[in-house]
Amino acid sequence: MLKIAYDPIYIHSVPAGHRFPMLKYELIPAQLLHEGMITPENLFSPGDLSEQIILWTHEKSYWEQLRDLTLTPKEQRRTGFPLSATLIEREKRIAKGTIDGCLYALEYGIAFNAAGGTHHAGTNWGEGFCLLNDQAIAANYLLNKGLIRSILIIDLDVHQGNGTAQIFENNQNVFTFSMHGANNFPFRKENSDMDIALPDGIGDKEYLQLLKSTLPGLISQQMPDFIFYLAGVDVLASDKLGKMALSKAGCKTRDRFVFEQCIDNKIPLQVSMGGGYSPDIRDIVEAHCNTYRVANELYF
Repeated sequence: MLKIAYDPIYIHSVPAGHRFPMLKYELIPAQLLHEGMITPENLFSPGDLSEQIILWTHEKSYWEQLRDLTLTPKEQRRTGFPLSATLIEREKRIAKGTIDGCLYALEYGIAFNAAGGTHHAGTNWGEGFCLLNDQAIAANYLLNKGLIRSILIIDLDVHQGNGTAQIFENNQNVFTFSMHGANNFPFRKENSDMDIALPDGIGDKEYLQLLKSTLPGLISQQMPDFIFYLAGVDVLASDKLGKMALSKAGCKTRDRFVFEQCIDNKIPLQVSMGGGYSPDIRDIVEAHCNTYRVANELYF
């Protein structure tokens, strides 16, 4: 069964001035329900996340500043959000949704978080609308619980997964792979285990050739027990924050290839949605829904 973490707090805890790009978190499940691809049974609402689990990834002093709403104004500006108790609750639920999704993926092969992909959050900082790093928290959960020994994180958002790279820079059990725009945010990059920095304006053909020539060998080399996939659709030509030129069809082919690699190698997969900032919300929702459609076709 395709399981998808979703909670209304994903959007309604965000300040009104920031809600447009967050609308997708509500519209994606609604569209999939409308199509009949999923039923309410496919959706699950994440519960609370304990401080112990957060502290396996983030520094105690940073978490306490988030929890107690004491980040400095400069630190808050870096996150992109004014702090509030409901915003912190949102971040915790997103991370818990990714953890729960991992457990479903171990059972069903794949699971989704309708939000997530908060890859700019490092051990002791938040930035770029990311305060807690959901996939990093979930990866450390799997390792600390002894459920998994080796992990590959595939980050195909247009922006480098700098926080994820920094969190796992000295962890031999997690391999971080980021394929992103060279001239895009964050302008101070961290070092992933493998970074592919792409030129502005790269299109479907060149992008897919690079991915197809890299990912199979990487999986064969690392032989991970579990894969995380950050499936950002800010690689689209229509995206106002990205600088790539992929079509929706190219983005869909990207997702299909990642899924096929996981299926062929019998590796469970958790998917978080990542970025998408096209001016027309329909382009964002359609591209993200394609990710679910392909997964449903291949896995179920």
